[in-house]
Amino acid sequence: MLRLHDTLTRQVVPAAPTGARTLRVYTCTAHETAGLADLRPALLADLVRRVAERSGLLVLACRNVSDLRDGEGASLDADALALNMRAPDHSPRTSETMGLVVELIGRLIERGHAYATPEGAVFFDAASYPAYGDISGTQGAVSDWPLWEPRKDSTGNGAGAVWHAPWGRGLPGRDIECSATPLRFLGTRFDLYVGAADLCFPHHERARAQSNAATGQEAAARWAHSGRLLFDGRPAGTGDVISLSGVAAAGLDPLAVRLALLQHHYRRPVDLTWDALRAADEELRRLRRRVAEWAESPSRPIDGGYAERVQRALDDDLDTPEALRLLRDLEADESVTPGSKFETFLHFDHVLALDLPADIGRI
Repeated sequence: MLRLHDTLTRQVVPAAPTGARTLRVYTCTAHETAGLADLRPALLADLVRRVAERSGLLVLACRNVSDLRDGEGASLDADALALNMRAPDHSPRTSETMGLVVELIGRLIERGHAYATPEGAVFFDAASYPAYGDISGTQGAVSDWPLWEPRKDSTGNGAGAVWHAPWGRGLPGRDIECSATPLRFLGTRFDLYVGAADLCFPHHERARAQSNAATGQEAAARWAHSGRLLFDGRPAGTGDVISLSGVAAAGLDPLAVRLALLQHHYRRPVDLTWDALRAADEELRRLRRRVAEWAESPSRPIDGGYAERVQRALDDDLDTPEALRLLRDLEADESVTPGSKFETFLHFDHVLALDLPADIGRI
């Protein structure tokens, strides 16, 4: 059974309650123009889903896509597909769920956790939620934050539009959608909230406060955060630093990015470089050649010893570096037949999702 580090409790705990049949997972992704940094928490959620399904859980996945200000998130779906991430069951744009956002803000006002101003803005009353700061460990005074911001631009749908609400025309604050979306599509009590560590404060603190204040309970049972992603020392989410199209233009397989990230534990900060991506691309091509070579031999059962250890690593807080190390050991182990290596690598490619059989029939 998959166990994950819960950011809120600072403990490694089961991803789903004992006896549960369904794992409900929300992923917080793009809040600026989608970039490589947005793909790291999406990869974490994809791994959670794939490993959890191995243990027989049905995973209900939801992901937000912001689209109100400047086309945010426009490339997220295509980039996620290029990295072999399975599409979530629900992936609504904020513009499609504005009614839910307005309804949630109204509920927070009714419960005394938010207030409207004469100018048409609505703010969350931070003093009404004493548990603010528990996820990040942040202490000290907290300012109220906007749930609704008045605007006087054109009305309509899509980026650049403003919307009607009981408090006036405007736009929702940048945090409220990450409460409204999971509460609508996963329910008032869901299992796991996934996001990037650099959004833990203040964004996830605000999302937790909003959700819990609206429902009167701990809406997200557990929190999992991916470590910060840099590229050549710069934040990977900034404009021209790195993109999947840039990776492909350099002649590298986009899945080299997935492999390069899998080589690091999801909670650790990573500083990728072009050299690291080229090395990952070379390893990916080598593994595909090896799988194609093994495919020519008679099939044999999965190697139980290696399979048990790899699965144990994946179940232990998604230790993908250890899982990859064990598979490299299997590759070099001459006591294991090629047919058994083939079946074992294919078995775990359902989780790693590196398209390892891609070269079968090509060599």
